[in-house]
Amino acid sequence: MPDLIRPTDDEARAVARSLIDSARFGALGVAEAETGLPLVARVAVGTAPDGQPLSLVSDLAHHTRALQANPACSLLLGEPGQKGDPLTHPRLTLQASARFLRHGQAGHKELAAHYLRDHPKAKLYIGFADFSFVLFDVTRAYLNGGFGKAFTLTPDDLGLSAR
Repeated sequence: MPDLIRPTDDEARAVARSLIDSARFGALGVAEAETGLPLVARVAVGTAPDGQPLSLVSDLAHHTRALQANPACSLLLGEPGQKGDPLTHPRLTLQASARFLRHGQAGHKELAAHYLRDHPKAKLYIGFADFSFVLFDVTRAYLNGGFGKAFTLTPDDLGLSAR
């Protein structure tokens, strides 16, 4: 069978970065803490000032408890356009490890101010004690740019330095 993954090029890097920068929500895949079974949740998504993807999560959510037990996760970004086959629109899967940034930790206050610029409605709950940021330390990414446009990307391809 032929290798269908194309060599990563600047266009693929730009599409992937655009999907990260424009995402306001995504599908987060985790292993459920109690059972180890797959669990997918829709979460709000943003970026840190350095472009790292992140989410604001509640300790009450199943996906948060799953990430606390096992930080390995996957985040799917990209939405179908208004017209055409949904599978022809680009989407990006990030494989990552979740890292929590809680109230009172260094950088939380600055990150909260940055996050609120793109997610102003989060002002209603960002200060609640059970909410914290989860930063996604990306280890690998898969871009599907539409039929016949598959790429594997590294953190460097996405402008994310190793953490």
